[in-house]
Amino acid sequence: MARATTNFRCTECGWTTLKWAGRCGECQAWGTVAEASEQTGVMRSLKPVVVGDERAARPITETTAAAVEHRPSGIREFDRVLGGGIVPGATILLSGEPGVGKSTLLLEVASRAAAGGQRVLYVSAEESVNQVRLRAQRTGAMHEELYLAAETDLATIIGQIDQVHPQLLVVDSVQTVSSSLNDGLAGQPGQVREVAATLIRVAKDRDLPLLLVGHVTKDGSIAGPRVLEHLVDVVCQFEGDRQTALRFIRTHKNRFGPTDEVGCFEMAGDGIIEVPDPSGLFMSRGSAPVSGTCVTIAVEGRRALPVEVQALIVKSSAPQPRRVTNGVDSSRVAMLLAVLERRAGLQLSTHDVYVSTVGGMRLTEPGADLAIALAIASAYSDRSFPGTLAAVGEISLAGEIRPVTQAKQRASEAQRLGFTTLVDSSSAHLRDAMRTAFATAEVVQADVPQF
Repeated sequence: MARATTNFRCTECGWTTLKWAGRCGECQAWGTVAEASEQTGVMRSLKPVVVGDERAARPITETTAAAVEHRPSGIREFDRVLGGGIVPGATILLSGEPGVGKSTLLLEVASRAAAGGQRVLYVSAEESVNQVRLRAQRTGAMHEELYLAAETDLATIIGQIDQVHPQLLVVDSVQTVSSSLNDGLAGQPGQVREVAATLIRVAKDRDLPLLLVGHVTKDGSIAGPRVLEHLVDVVCQFEGDRQTALRFIRTHKNRFGPTDEVGCFEMAGDGIIEVPDPSGLFMSRGSAPVSGTCVTIAVEGRRALPVEVQALIVKSSAPQPRRVTNGVDSSRVAMLLAVLERRAGLQLSTHDVYVSTVGGMRLTEPGADLAIALAIASAYSDRSFPGTLAAVGEISLAGEIRPVTQAKQRASEAQRLGFTTLVDSSSAHLRDAMRTAFATAEVVQADVPQF
């Protein structure tokens, strides 16, 4: 007989070992090595299956490409990210930080689908039916075709699907549902993999769109096995700052559309509101120009957004001046301060520097370098730029202005929003860009350095 041995296998990558280990020796994941009993010494073989004519392999030139049908969800910003809408039979995984608004967004999607004549089943494994109803009353998501169920058992959820026969299924969340066919608590890698695979198989067989909510770990990645992201068709990330009402949704994987689109939303007391034109969210509303401000045209996905950068320069009495940033990379600002002092002659080593963006927007691309530098120079000289000036460009350590990606789209968006003066890579050096910008600046105080 074959000898039965007990070894241990990593649930993430399949690495095996004879002894238990807290960390996988292959993928270096913690807590994923579990006991697995296998039969060794037996040569297993699979019997070939006879394939019929309808499933036989054929040349790729003889196959026909069926068009993928997108059904609009009723929320245009959500459809923009998905590529036009929800595809029947597709599985969409929505992840995000706790409290960012994932359940509120999907409840709104479910209510819009129910209002459009679809029967929707919303399964909440984290909240009771009464809690979901209270949120639906507050956000105006009440509809007779929207069915609610509070279940954590996978078999019971499948029974609810058989009874309701929905045209859209929402499960909140996949980490809180467990299957009796798999040992372990809900949320463990084996349970998450079993629950997700079963729900996806049911969705594919019935041509049923499936929306899954996924928890994230402290580093921002989706909790559970990595195979979860491979099983689903679309992976969406719902982002936002708890201090602001602005929310972004973007896709990291999309089998039916682009992965570079961004949807904008705003959290309000009565639910989530889509923002089709967020051009005014990241700019101050003051009418009079203020020194230390400059507007840049940032690109999020395919969307160009005007973002205002603000800077404040204060004479420091401490041995080490403070460098405080909000919404911009602190190391990038430190580099720009060094370039401004060395290449433009601004004595910033004895000043406290504060740099921030308006509206909670975070600028990570190098195209915002020129706007940050001009805002700092404006605050240092106490000269304000007019509201019709915008700046886009990357600054090198030599003080050169480098071109940025999607320059034409940024320029057209700036023109559409009324920015008549665009300072960009047409100025070869930082000094040239500062001369162009300060040629239109207004003097606030008399002490003005010459560039």
